[in-house]
Amino acid sequence: MDLDPGWLRATVAGALDEDLGGDPGRDVTTEATVPSSLTGTARLVARADGVVAGLVVVAPVLDEVSRRTGLPTVRVELTVPEGARVGAGDVLAVLHGPVRTLLTAERTLLNLVSHASGVATHTRRWADALAGTGAMVLDTRKTTPGLRALDKYAVRCGGGTNKRMGLYDVAMVKDNHVVAAGGVAEAIAAVRQAFPDVVVQVEADTLEQVMTALDAGARFLLLDNMPPAVLAEVVAAVRAREPQTGRVELEATGGLTLASAHEVAATGVDYLSVGALTHSSPQLDVALDLDGPATTIPR
Repeated sequence: MDLDPGWLRATVAGALDEDLGGDPGRDVTTEATVPSSLTGTARLVARADGVVAGLVVVAPVLDEVSRRTGLPTVRVELTVPEGARVGAGDVLAVLHGPVRTLLTAERTLLNLVSHASGVATHTRRWADALAGTGAMVLDTRKTTPGLRALDKYAVRCGGGTNKRMGLYDVAMVKDNHVVAAGGVAEAIAAVRQAFPDVVVQVEADTLEQVMTALDAGARFLLLDNMPPAVLAEVVAAVRAREPQTGRVELEATGGLTLASAHEVAATGVDYLSVGALTHSSPQLDVALDLDGPATTIPR
């Protein structure tokens, strides 16, 4: 579930630039009120029940602030693993080091951890709703600009599965592509000719479109905005053809809710894709509490 270290460094640097006004930047309140020699302990605490994700950013944020301020590094002790279910009041990490660094880094690390944990918490609800059905919940490209890697990491922490990472790794033939190419078969053929190594997925919203896509060689179908009764009919028709076509992966998408998740999964689809995992998850309330009294770093 690791994040790319280069992406993580760049993302942390950009987030701190926003808060500090560039590199090295400044925190005028903390620099005015907290002596550089003051050291202390702070605890990262959940204020609500949820699933934790994004703790991987805590040390990089603190390290980057230490670099910018020239102060000693902060010692980070994570007390729960990524993906853990936590309750209100649970300590997620203990941080010990210069108070200036702790306070300067506070908002940036809380923004990232709270956001990622919110996505993981929401995803876990879907994963739990689908437990035992054989279907998996997928994310989409409806992510926060600049934070796609973190959003999809959080989905994994919450028990979900990543679909494509972007426009570059999977071809998804949708209605506008069909219009532009002159048909489903033409669109699939064009992708396979241009990018023979890329998986091709095709969107369909009627049984007729599904059959056309199968005839054209599609083996991964997005069944868009179909009620459960229609989904069940489509799944049965596709499975009946699998002795000839081979295995076809089926994804339900569009208008899905937690209340209907189990019913949709019972139709026999392999996946439910849910854009709301990353575009509508409320943040998990996480806080940074500074212990007192702090001590002074020996000179």
